[in-house]
Amino acid sequence: MAKFKISGKDTSGRPVNQTVSAPSRAEATAEARRRGISVTKVEEQRGGLLSLDLGSMLRGGKPPSPRVSSDDLVVFTRQFATMVSAGIAVLECVEILAEQVDDPGFRHNLGIIAEDIRGGTELSEALSRHPKIFTNLYVNMVKAGEAAGQLDEIFSRLAEYQEASQKLRREIVGAMTYPTISLAMIFLVAGGLLLFIIPKFKDIFEQMGFGDQLPLPTKVVLRLSDIMKHNYIEAIIVIVVIIVLVKWWKSTEKGGYQYDWLLLKLPIFGGLLQKVALSRFSRTFSTLVRSGVAVLGALEIVAATSGNRVLERAVEEAREAIRTGQSIADPLSRSPVFPPMVVRMIAVGEHTGALEQLLEKISEFYDDQVTAAVESLTSLIEPLMIGIMGVVVGTMVLAVFLPILNMQKMLMS
Repeated sequence: MAKFKISGKDTSGRPVNQTVSAPSRAEATAEARRRGISVTKVEEQRGGLLSLDLGSMLRGGKPPSPRVSSDDLVVFTRQFATMVSAGIAVLECVEILAEQVDDPGFRHNLGIIAEDIRGGTELSEALSRHPKIFTNLYVNMVKAGEAAGQLDEIFSRLAEYQEASQKLRREIVGAMTYPTISLAMIFLVAGGLLLFIIPKFKDIFEQMGFGDQLPLPTKVVLRLSDIMKHNYIEAIIVIVVIIVLVKWWKSTEKGGYQYDWLLLKLPIFGGLLQKVALSRFSRTFSTLVRSGVAVLGALEIVAATSGNRVLERAVEEAREAIRTGQSIADPLSRSPVFPPMVVRMIAVGEHTGALEQLLEKISEFYDDQVTAAVESLTSLIEPLMIGIMGVVVGTMVLAVFLPILNMQKMLMS
């Protein structure tokens, strides 16, 4: 039994501070109310979790916004699975986990979920009221687990799914970190040359009387230097306008599809992004089907969580095909995202009734492919970035020295 410090007012309006022993905060609050106390604050005496300050809420205070990272949600899901499999009631699981989480917003939302469950709400419905924390995929899997009476198994699958997704995400972030830093360094070096070095050569060229006789590459580099030094505000405005226009274009249905299609066609990175999309599709679809979610509902969730609109459109077409009595594989075969091997494995899975197993095999295959691609990409990126640096800096140096070389040729001839 934990001890809770209750702050509030009695029936005559006088301040009251009492200590109540109870198995949970909710029970302590209920006991205080039975004693005629109007509760404003409940504080656990074991030195951990502070409850929601009801007084501040009544005075118009806002509850803290949840800041739940992917790692936090994985830990929550894994702990929930362990406790449910140990026979602990769902309500008690939520209350225990609410006392353990560090983020005040997450703790507050879990407290609301506990109150909803205490009031007779199903866990899946209570979770669905907090979409910033629990995705549609998460809620639907929990709903399927409730229907099948397999909540412990469902939460274990959810934890495995999240852990695999986290691993894949870390690999992608690791692959993109080096080129991002390298490109930033290239831009810094190029900017430094254009701001501080090139203008000195411009003065030299003017003193030597070159005028308009400069080579085209030299004129371009000098013009870029002038823009960065004297028209940087206009340049920033142009860049901001371009970024806004690109974001607007991506937000449209047609533009977003074209943007994702272009990403898949990128040299080097396009193949990696396609493998990532296929791995996510297969893992999500397999996890949902294994958990008892209907195929149509599973495909709807897969489309919403695909992260690529080319794949999303293909999945939506597959849903429509199923509605008309067709197979999943036929519309997928018409999409540029799905290779023939994936389509044939899905078709075999449909005919044999082993769709989730084959989807899992596809996911494992593309996970390995992504790992291999990341390793090869890492070894390729370093010389590639060095080459880009050499081209950028070399072009500027060559542009600067071209007039001098031309003059030397003229003097020698």
